[in-house]
Amino acid sequence: MRNNLRVERAVLRLTQDELARRIGVSRQTINAMEAGKYVPSTALALKLAQVFGKPVEQLFALEEGD
Repeated sequence: MRNNLRVERAVLRLTQDELARRIGVSRQTINAMEAGKYVPSTALALKLAQVFGKPVEQLFALEEGD
């Protein structure tokens, strides 16, 4: 699964730590999601969508084979 969290975070000028605090996870979790090493739960994806003011589908997309 690919995502554009890093881009959206940059648009809002948020650090990984600031975003992590807003959604209640560690900075390492944000880093892992941005690197494509961690797929968030539905609840976490919805929290991210709320922070960015965008639907989940604009933040995450399935890749071939997902």
